[in-house]
Amino acid sequence: MFVNRIILIYLRFFFCGFAIWMVAFYFLFSTPTTAVTSQDLPPLKSYPLPATLVQWQDPSNNDDYLDQVEVQDVGYLIWSEFPIKVYVESSNNDESRSGQWVKTVVDAIWEWNTYLPLQVVDNPEIADIKIFNKRPPLRPGKLRARSAETRYQLYQDENGILSHNFVILLSPMQVGKYLPAAARHEFGHALGIWGHSPEKTDVMYYSQVAEPPPISSRDINTLKKIYLQTTRIGSKLP
Repeated sequence: MFVNRIILIYLRFFFCGFAIWMVAFYFLFSTPTTAVTSQDLPPLKSYPLPATLVQWQDPSNNDDYLDQVEVQDVGYLIWSEFPIKVYVESSNNDESRSGQWVKTVVDAIWEWNTYLPLQVVDNPEIADIKIFNKRPPLRPGKLRARSAETRYQLYQDENGILSHNFVILLSPMQVGKYLPAAARHEFGHALGIWGHSPEKTDVMYYSQVAEPPPISSRDINTLKKIYLQTTRIGSKLP
């Protein structure tokens, strides 16, 4: 009887702790938002091309893969306020290993800083893009988990502006050269390349390759063309 009571108390503490952890995890991943429906959307508009992309000129005059980029109901998923604030998760469990993971990821995403201004922040609450060392969830009907995932959400900020943010999940199973490759690729999605290249020599190629490539001129040509397109993001909701 005494043992059963001890077990019951333990289980209550366990489930209570688990519930608290889930609530905390939800708020860490989510920015408080006001629901936005398609009827609420402001008109499409364009923004001046960021100076860093204005300066970009492809010396090889390569093409792009803009036709592979998906256009959402809000238009293209572009940023109009810079620098883009990025949070990269760290852990206190193994400071040495966590520090190396963070450095590898930051070094990889920072390669995009040449083309769009970035700022790494310590507070996830103010971040536009959050990156976590976590295995992506299984999709319904799929038996294999993906090694990385990027998703976005729309929300109305305190000034009534239609805004967006991103969460990137990088599986702890990603090691060696494949970790920076995955970070580089997923970050490209978060910058607005919501699609994949059909060419293996591009960072945004749709599949992992044996020798991950650096950011290519085709990647940047595509990014530049995206930022010349229209979006509803950044406009005041009606």
